[in-house]
Amino acid sequence: MMKRRFASIWFHHLTTDWMTVRRSVMKDVPFVFAAPVHGRMVICAANPVAEQQGVTRGMVVADAKAFLPSLQVIDERPRLSEKLLKAIGHWCIRFTPIVALDEPDGLILDISGCAHLWGGERKYLKTLVSRLKERGYDTRMAIADTIGTAWAIARFGKVKPIIESCDQLDALMPLPPIALRLEPHTLERLQRLGLKTVGSFAAMPRTVLRRRFGDTFLLRLGQALGYEDEFIVPLKPIVPYEERLPCLEPISTDKGIEFALQKLLENLCKRLSGEGKGLREALLKCHRIDGKMEQISIGTSHATANVPHLFNLFALKISQIEPALGIELFILEAPKTEDVDPVQESIWSSRTGLENTAVSELLDRLKSRDGSCEISRYLPDQHYWPERSVKEASSIKEKPIIDWPTDRPRPTRLLSTPEPITVTAPIPDYPPMLFRYKGKMHTIKKADGPERIEREWWMDKGEHRDYYYVEDEKGQRFWLYRSGHYGSSQSGQWFLHGFFA
Repeated sequence: MMKRRFASIWFHHLTTDWMTVRRSVMKDVPFVFAAPVHGRMVICAANPVAEQQGVTRGMVVADAKAFLPSLQVIDERPRLSEKLLKAIGHWCIRFTPIVALDEPDGLILDISGCAHLWGGERKYLKTLVSRLKERGYDTRMAIADTIGTAWAIARFGKVKPIIESCDQLDALMPLPPIALRLEPHTLERLQRLGLKTVGSFAAMPRTVLRRRFGDTFLLRLGQALGYEDEFIVPLKPIVPYEERLPCLEPISTDKGIEFALQKLLENLCKRLSGEGKGLREALLKCHRIDGKMEQISIGTSHATANVPHLFNLFALKISQIEPALGIELFILEAPKTEDVDPVQESIWSSRTGLENTAVSELLDRLKSRDGSCEISRYLPDQHYWPERSVKEASSIKEKPIIDWPTDRPRPTRLLSTPEPITVTAPIPDYPPMLFRYKGKMHTIKKADGPERIEREWWMDKGEHRDYYYVEDEKGQRFWLYRSGHYGSSQSGQWFLHGFFA
């Protein structure tokens, strides 16, 4: 079983760094964010220049300006830190698929199985911290077996930021109790008792600690040491079938993208085939070094793990990707998959019609070439009313519940909405002699009917219909109907509802 490893990132000056990035002239100017608290302006965040001159979070603005008149005060922006953490968290997904917010000023990353892609945990940490620094954010980061230990070392650690597996107790011993994320009243009690480090109480009996400090205290200590489980909520739902490919050097050519895509498809389809599945939808995400992301997607008519076919579908869209300065990470996702019968898959090549994979692959290519192309398949539905007697199939493999009706003539093309026509008929219940449709007169030579279709009264109200199958002098065949009886309020209303081949 793979050992779990977590990373904690602490943004000591999150909001002030953001302001400095937006307005570079503020870099050497002492400034703070402040908000009204009980009628006074209180500092919520201070930049490093202000902190060096004694300004701290929680200080009243008037007191700070008394000894630092040059201090600039900016009104706090509601939920700014949350928005920044979410944006940075989504950017960090290129380093691991599991990123969670650690408000108000941090992120938690589950890096299990990811660090080796960057050459080990040390290079992984160095790369991530340096990339954030390039974007203007001052961060501290630590890696450990538990979230609690990584959180504590990132904020209070003095020596090494990477804690070896199972060494969390030794790493926590010299740290202050606040490193365990304890509640303020618990910290005050520990201070009064003279317990100034984790090591001063970590070896005490659990019964003693529970009686003095409560269950929450033991929970936090257990989470940091690995005795208690701790769960995080990722920013992005984890896709069950996903493959990632980081690049040692940024990729900026179509050939490079094709190579990466081929590698990802081979890995993903090998996994799908091993589990008896095929994909119906696939999404290729390309994370650029400038922080932006390009993506293309494909869909298939039937579940498949055929690498050449899927590659050809993606290849039609690779030109849509703009690599800019280069792509540093490729992610291939299969958000929609279905079970595939391996026996059926092996004999498809000898079948014809919809069972032939060549048909579905042709449809996939047609849809990929033209995004506006809509290809639909229809099946009979269990309704008497013509508009409801046909439904769109969800896939090329869906089987009809009932057979197509053959006892009565039905048009090859059924209009979704019947169109009114002008008809001349000799007497009631006789087929029309002629009718006018879109300004053109049609003289009827042959006719059959009427076929009465009653309205499905449990679904809607209205008149029945009397349908006629007619042929004009040019051999064109139509499906006409009269709505209701002669002499009723609907008398004389005729409609064209379909065309026969």
